Amino acid sequence: MKRNIINIDHEKCTGCGLCIPNCPEGAIQMIDGKARLVSDLFCDGLGACLGHCPVDAISIEEREAEKYDEKRVMENIVKQGENVIKAHLSHLRNHKQDEYLQQAISFLKEKKIRNPIEQKESNTKHVVTHPGCPGSKSMKFDQPAEQGNDTGKRVSQLTHWPIQLHLMSPEAPQYQSKDILLAADCTAFTVGDFHKDFLKGKSLIIACPKLDDGQDIYVEKIKALIDNAKINTLTVMIMQVPCCRGLLALAKDAANQASRKVPVKCIVVGIQGDILSEDWV
Repeated sequence: MKRNIINIDHEKCTGCGLCIPNCPEGAIQMIDGKARLVSDLFCDGLGACLGHCPVDAISIEEREAEKYDEKRVMENIVKQGENVIKAHLSHLRNHKQDEYLQQAISFLKEKKIRNPIEQKESNTKHVVTHPGCPGSKSMKFDQPAEQGNDTGKRVSQLTHWPIQLHLMSPEAPQYQSKDILLAADCTAFTVGDFHKDFLKGKSLIIACPKLDDGQDIYVEKIKALIDNAKINTLTVMIMQVPCCRGLLALAKDAANQASRKVPVKCIVVGIQGDILSEDWV
């Protein structure tokens, strides 16, 4: 069958091993000093490992591959203890993979192994934490004592529609010879002055590298923006959470494939709205 699955560029891979503990299925192992996908059966193609590679050696591709096998994954995971089981089940739940999650839970029941994420009913209030992807951790922030001046009406700097990467067309006039802002979905809700400081003067595209399907199409569309729409610059705005770096990886992959060369900037936003870095890459 043809499906999404990870691809590891062994030329780029430095053998740091950071991807291995961040693959909840155990699909990656270190062989001859390089990270390698040991079996198509173990890779669900969701890309939890993407944001943990410091050299962007891991990407998602669509190719002929064996069907992901949740039972085989669980047979491997249960040997590694409760913490690994818990991380895997949380990974499936956080990515809304309900079919695989139910298969995993059924496997545990069949083997009479305790489900570590099962929540028992209680009359007391409690907080449930999810130990899977760090980007899914629930947090609450206190409002600063002094707020900015929010009187009056601020004008939107959005100049076009649609803005979602799957829906937009690289041939649309709003992208021709423009400066492009490719923003992860969460950034506009996190940065208080997103419109004023970052969107003004740019054509916007939004995407989520963690939840969006069909990311191979994303690479082709960004490549078309560079080669056909002849954009001036590409600014990629992402959150600091690891999975968000997948959007930068997609943009860099497209830029490397394009025949034209354009400047690419990466802006990293902290989870409380501060700008952690702003660099040309």
